[in-house]
Amino acid sequence: MAGAFRNEPFTNFRSAAMARQMNAAISRVAAEMGRECRCVIGGRPVTTAGKLLSLNPARPNEVVGIAQQCGKDEAETALAAAADAFGAVAGPAGWRHKTMQVRAGYLFRAAAVMRRRRFYLAAWLIYEIGKTWGEADAEVAEAIDFCEYYARQAIRLGTPQPLTRVAGERSALCYIPLGVGVVIPPWNFPLAILTGMAMSAVVAGNTVVLKPSSEAPIIAAKFMDVMMAIRLPPGVINLVTGPGALVGDILVQHPATRFVAFTGSKATGLHIVEFASKSQPGQPWIKRVIAEMGGKDAIIVDDEADLAAAVEGVVQSAYGFQGQKCSACSRAIVTAKVYEQFVQQLSERVRSVRVGQPTAADVHMGPVVSRAQFEKVREYIDVGRQEGRLLTGDPAQGGDGYFIPPTVFADVAPRARIAQEEIFGPVLAVIKAEDFADGIRIANDTEYGLTGAVYTRNPKKIALARRAFHVGNLYVNRKCTGALVGAHPFGGFNMSGTNAKAGGPDYLLHFLQVKTVSEKR
Repeated sequence: MAGAFRNEPFTNFRSAAMARQMNAAISRVAAEMGRECRCVIGGRPVTTAGKLLSLNPARPNEVVGIAQQCGKDEAETALAAAADAFGAVAGPAGWRHKTMQVRAGYLFRAAAVMRRRRFYLAAWLIYEIGKTWGEADAEVAEAIDFCEYYARQAIRLGTPQPLTRVAGERSALCYIPLGVGVVIPPWNFPLAILTGMAMSAVVAGNTVVLKPSSEAPIIAAKFMDVMMAIRLPPGVINLVTGPGALVGDILVQHPATRFVAFTGSKATGLHIVEFASKSQPGQPWIKRVIAEMGGKDAIIVDDEADLAAAVEGVVQSAYGFQGQKCSACSRAIVTAKVYEQFVQQLSERVRSVRVGQPTAADVHMGPVVSRAQFEKVREYIDVGRQEGRLLTGDPAQGGDGYFIPPTVFADVAPRARIAQEEIFGPVLAVIKAEDFADGIRIANDTEYGLTGAVYTRNPKKIALARRAFHVGNLYVNRKCTGALVGAHPFGGFNMSGTNAKAGGPDYLLHFLQVKTVSEKR
């Protein structure tokens, strides 16, 4: 019997013993880099003629690993393997017929394996996508949390559900799986979000074709190593790597696909929603889409706030993992009375952020993930020079890595491009508001609605924010990043996605359908 869920503690790297383990894992992964990883379809390794190179964004000439470039044949084979593993309605075999309790056992075992491999997995995150020690460790902890939490939620949903009694009848409600799904995780949390989406689908009784980002295929391969270690039946999860414009579109449109779980950009998410909505020949269902997309998240700083705490919360939210989080603070909206004081303190704090090789323990920020991301952020910095006053951030960088310093623009208009468009990099726009209510108005004036935070000591203003700040995750007197599984169910409104609330008690319902049986006595 599983005990109560508890979040996995973060590693204290101030401990010399923990630091030694992390350094040992970094050295181990450095020795393993450059190897070829295979796809896995129906439990069998698959190679293709075409290859994808995964490069270290901190040293772009360094190959982290070699992945397969799949196409139409591999995509269709993977869907067929997932359908076989799912099983027939009437037949006793197949993943769909396992009990919730049995399927939950695989998630508990996956969590245990990830716990044992914690530093090793974190080191791959450091090399493949440039996460710092703390960010990488927190991501592995979140992946463990998803396994532990969703296993318990599945057990809860697998028990008899209460119904109103009718005289002379016996009724029961049960949750049954949807079928074969496509899981498309992002590159910024290529282990945690991948694990959360794939394992929630699997524990609900579905089978999956997993198509990771081409920026992070090696992490996905390491996840599949975990699945092999727990002896997940062949075909329950099938790994297919390749470009989204080819492999992803085939998987989304295919009539065998019952649902799509996606996390990524607004543009790609809307593309998937459109493709999935078109019924294909032979498709007997309406496809379900779980789409978690972007954000233009704001922290409102009131003149009745603890200003030092607000500055710290903004810096952590804006520059953690180089601002490459959908929950990152990209707008600081500050009331007029404390605006100049806040800007001065913020500038001083941002200048203390250390940028460098993420393999080093004392670095706060590493590189952005790729050359394309580097160029995109640089373009927005050029836009920002026309739209605001540059306080910190010199785009000139030494070395070959994709490093961008923490950048702050002050005096930005609420409707400026850098205040409206998702940059997904270490660029912060500071906006002046007349008062707290005006700050909420400005914060709501975007097409997104993912996360937000307010700093104020005034209970009436906190109550106003609770009512009027239109975001899926609102934080009071703390940063707007760092949602914990079970504590902060995550997902937003409007163009931020379908508000699926990952890590919450309702999330598994997106991967299930309900059947009611009533028998007359």
